Amino acid sequence: MVNTPELDRSPCGHLVPTVEGFKAFVPNPLPRELSLSSSLISALDKASLAVGTLAGVGETLQNPHLLITPFLRREAVLSSRIEGTQASISDVFIFEAGGERADAPDTREVVNYVHALNLGLERLNELPICVRLTNEVHARLMHGVRGEDRTPGQLREHQNWIGTRGTNIEDARFIPPPPELVSDLMADWERFVNENLEMPALIQCALMHYQFEAIHPYLDGNGRIGRLLITLFLCAREVLPTPLLYLSAYFDKRRDDYINHLYRVSATGEWEPWITFFLRGVEQQARDALIRSRRVRELHQRYVQLLQSKRESANALRLLDILFANPYVTAPRASEALGVTHAGAQGILNRLVRAGVLEHVSGRWPRLYVARELLRAIEVPIAA
Repeated sequence: MVNTPELDRSPCGHLVPTVEGFKAFVPNPLPRELSLSSSLISALDKASLAVGTLAGVGETLQNPHLLITPFLRREAVLSSRIEGTQASISDVFIFEAGGERADAPDTREVVNYVHALNLGLERLNELPICVRLTNEVHARLMHGVRGEDRTPGQLREHQNWIGTRGTNIEDARFIPPPPELVSDLMADWERFVNENLEMPALIQCALMHYQFEAIHPYLDGNGRIGRLLITLFLCAREVLPTPLLYLSAYFDKRRDDYINHLYRVSATGEWEPWITFFLRGVEQQARDALIRSRRVRELHQRYVQLLQSKRESANALRLLDILFANPYVTAPRASEALGVTHAGAQGILNRLVRAGVLEHVSGRWPRLYVARELLRAIEVPIAA
């Protein structure tokens, strides 16, 4: 049976009956003011400093896509992994390079996350963060993959629940609000996200994320949309000039803590443990992004100098930039991207292999190449 006693006593929400005969949790409107303890202020200061440093790096990048593109794909893999998807960043890069069939379902789900986040970032030029935006992003996330039959892009009209995969509602850990309440709850969520509050943006973001997950407004994909919204919120509020900060690596590594902290807010009404956990994640992932971006930029500079010393062509240098967006490449893809013949593209690839920038990946057709050192810089964990 659903464990409800602590939720029944919650100061930040209440239980209501569902048509299925169970009790669903309805969160109260989000608080517009919070008292900050000295320890929370300390965590906020550290997180803000790390984000500010990362934002400064983002503003000075001559070609931000050298970092944004691979970082976004890493986020897509890790956010999807929390939901049980088994695809690696190499799977995604190979798929996008044309080296993998289009029928790999887990990879397709991760690629959809990339497209959904890109769509959200583009739509921020025209829309605030709002239900219309989340609906559009959700529709893109669920297009053509598992869950596409569960009303993509629409607030749910049926009851859902949270538990391990395959859990029945009677064994669920948490039952979100009944569907008839979702629209009004999301309207308040939308107001909160766009209010000009006397509240630090990082704390407002932590509250926004909790509330979205508590409402669970879609039949599927809520976790991924909720994590995606963190980046969208920080970009919309201009905390980040470029989307370089992602928290899914932190949440994935501490998956049980992540879930337990969200649940604890509902059960106790205590915001500080969740916000502190969130801010530590922001600090750690901002520092991770700084170190990772430094690795990638230094490697790019070294490769440019190497190719220039070998008097390589402008097309070889153009291909180098393409590799930093995706370390995997085929001759057909290089030919298309550079506007040269297949033979011309193959010649450039062969020279990059001899220079040690690329290596051939055996057992693939069309012949696949990888910038292995770059791939390690993108995906290898960095010590906290």
